[in-house]
Amino acid sequence: MDIRKLLKASAGAKNLKFGKAIHAHLIVSNQISRDRVIERNSVINLYSKCGDVSSARKVFDKMPKKNIVTYGSIMAGHLHKGDGPEVIHLTKTMIDVHKLSPNKYILATILSSCANSGFPDDGRRWHGFAFKSGLIFHQYVKNALVHMYSMCLDAKEAIKVMNFTPGLDICTYNTVLNRLLDQGDVAEARVVLFAMFVECRYDGWDTVTCVNMLGACGGFEDLHLGRQVHGRVLKTGVDGDCFVGSAAVDMYGKCGEISSARKFFDALLAKNSENEVTWTAALAAYLQNEFFEEALKLFTKMLLRKVAPNECTFAVVLNACAAVSALGYGNSLHARVEKIGMKDYAVVGNALIKMLSRCGLVEEGYAVFNNMSCRDVVSWNLMINGYSSNGLGEEALNVFRQMIRSKRRPSYVTFVGVLSACASSRRVDEAFEYLNSMPTEFGIDPGIEHYTCIVGLLSRAGRLDEAENFIRSNPVRYDAVAWRTLLNACYVHQNYGLGKKIVEAVLELNPNDSGACILISNMHAKARRWDKVVKIRRLMKERNMKKEPGLSWIEIGNSTHIFVPDDRKHVESAKIRDTVKELLSEIKNIGYAPDTSSELHDVDEEQKEDLLSYHSEKLAIAYALMKTPREAPIRVMKNLRMCDDCHSAAKYISKHAKRTIIVRDVSRFHRLVDGRCSCADYW
Repeated sequence: MDIRKLLKASAGAKNLKFGKAIHAHLIVSNQISRDRVIERNSVINLYSKCGDVSSARKVFDKMPKKNIVTYGSIMAGHLHKGDGPEVIHLTKTMIDVHKLSPNKYILATILSSCANSGFPDDGRRWHGFAFKSGLIFHQYVKNALVHMYSMCLDAKEAIKVMNFTPGLDICTYNTVLNRLLDQGDVAEARVVLFAMFVECRYDGWDTVTCVNMLGACGGFEDLHLGRQVHGRVLKTGVDGDCFVGSAAVDMYGKCGEISSARKFFDALLAKNSENEVTWTAALAAYLQNEFFEEALKLFTKMLLRKVAPNECTFAVVLNACAAVSALGYGNSLHARVEKIGMKDYAVVGNALIKMLSRCGLVEEGYAVFNNMSCRDVVSWNLMINGYSSNGLGEEALNVFRQMIRSKRRPSYVTFVGVLSACASSRRVDEAFEYLNSMPTEFGIDPGIEHYTCIVGLLSRAGRLDEAENFIRSNPVRYDAVAWRTLLNACYVHQNYGLGKKIVEAVLELNPNDSGACILISNMHAKARRWDKVVKIRRLMKERNMKKEPGLSWIEIGNSTHIFVPDDRKHVESAKIRDTVKELLSEIKNIGYAPDTSSELHDVDEEQKEDLLSYHSEKLAIAYALMKTPREAPIRVMKNLRMCDDCHSAAKYISKHAKRTIIVRDVSRFHRLVDGRCSCADYW
């Protein structure tokens, strides 16, 4: 029996135990003497392929004679172990001591080691060797070169290699496409994708190619192209693979086609071709398309099917909790990740910070941030924005200063949070200093989001004319958000003349902006210009614009209670209304006066006061007072802007009941404590 064939078979099957038995037999039978290079090479190959590199190295080091195969086997072992620097060291020994020149296989191993270890200079030198020796035209070498440039530099350098050497295969394209997607270079990725269509027959696509192509279509958000690619994937017959199926679900989710994403997800479940990646792709599809409750329900089904979530799964579900302020669900997830040891993943820690901050627990979010073993720039951004959105501008700026002291480079998003923090704390001069420092100190060109923050800052400070001039004099093409920010300031500061002019600019950019129409309608109503209110409502009707109904909701235990204005459908409706009536009567004794200008219907004052009494946020606060312990904070979520009267009433209720009330409306967080609000009465 040929011992070498047995060793080769053991290596191929990664059967280390059988391979060791053969090695022992060779030693006992004296068939592996110092001079028998071929047998020793087979043993090194066995140990290297089975991951036992230390045993392979012992055999290698004892060999007095070595050939090119010897070095190739041990180098491959070190490469698979992730020890790139040792591969480079062995290369020098091979050339200097044994006077051996790399062949195409060893050269591919060397280039892969340079890629994995981040040695671009060594990689360039070996590129030169490949060119001079002619080995560059071998497919192994070409693919390794493309991989090296993709990993060490950027995909554009890899594309130069692709363009210089003919005869590309599917592996080359996969490497470059994957790197372009990682870098977010959508335009270049699209070019490479179309080249793959031309150069590579679809029946030659493997699972990696299918995953990359579907991922690219998702990155482009091109549903038409995605359907074409998916059609070709179905023809290859690999659609049953759980990773390919997951990529298809992810592609449809990113393209906004949630029904197709669910259809193919259900098909994978029916075939039992699922894993945690499949479920995470489906959960992410729901999250990206704002089906937050469906995402939470699907996660429960995932657990019932005994599929173990990974760190990405937890990040997706925590982000869904953040979107709907599902604190109870979020806390249970927090406990689970602590228990199973996943809190140290940056992606999980970041999602926890976001969830806690969006539920008004920004200090608890900071505790998570402070205990993170590995923070990335997203962690810092979330903490800065978390403090800023909760009206804690000074704390947000302190985190930014801490970030700079920690030598972490701020990003484009960082400065959105910083400028928002300046706005909430009315630091006009400091905000302009940060804005001017972005290109000079950090190499970041300010964008529309930063300029919109400046508009909000000036508006908050009451400098409305300056805000308008800033918009009109700046060459940036503003979207409706900046103009609506100024329009909201006109409403708060009761500058109806400017507001009328600004609403025209908003509707010019977005003729169907119902929010802008409602704001200008509310301005006219406050000024008792009912004829103008009628005119705006007629315009909305003509354009088929619909006002979103106001809702408020609270979590008590495991239940979510939703309220609408003048709600009478709740099972305890009568008790809730009595509690509201009693509360309003009590807070009138400490200074509360109903702001009937907040009720925008053309009725008498008494009717207005009655209508105001049963706004959804008042009903939610009253129910929370009925059902929660005295020391517990009250958390209310609102889908629209909180009205002036409800804001005033909530401040007095916080003082009268000695309770912290946190209201998250569409604009910001309102943290109401002892009659004061974190928004400083501007929102």
